[in-house]
Amino acid sequence: MAEPEEVEEVERLADPMVESRLARLDQLLEGLESAPGPSTRSAIEAVRLLTEVYGEALARVMDHADARLSGLLADDELLGHLLVLHEIHPEPVESRAARAVERLRPAVQERGGDVEWAGVDGAVGRVRLTTGGGCGSGCGGGGTSDVTAAVREAVLAVAPELTAVEPVETAAPPAFVPLATLTHRGTP
Repeated sequence: MAEPEEVEEVERLADPMVESRLARLDQLLEGLESAPGPSTRSAIEAVRLLTEVYGEALARVMDHADARLSGLLADDELLGHLLVLHEIHPEPVESRAARAVERLRPAVQERGGDVEWAGVDGAVGRVRLTTGGGCGSGCGGGGTSDVTAAVREAVLAVAPELTAVEPVETAAPPAFVPLATLTHRGTP
């Protein structure tokens, strides 16, 4: 009886290494696009075709994946981005965006505010954003604009199909009116 083969563990790239390679790829593609000539057109077409074939391969993997594996693949940051790129992400844009907002919510609440996902209007994501009294523009953090920018960045990272993320106008809370004022009738 043959002994089982020892499986060699393959070393994976850490996320910062993947990010640096993606940044370099962007630089190279920008350089190619600005260079004239038939060789440039051929190189760009080769990249496009390779991307399509890899996208098809990834789609076939997703076709064979059960719900558990599909979820695990979609939750991986790099794979999730590739699934979005090839329009095969198993989770709807609305769910991905809502989950991104929920992940940010504790940090916003820590600053005295709150953020909630309000839905999609066309291709624009909407959030309800409130700021607390303890951290307005005077806390050195930029207040609402910093929070809005962080929410926008987080949502668009997981749902690039959206064109923007904007706060929903919320009505101001009613002013406090003492009960005595409502129940007291003027003296005749």
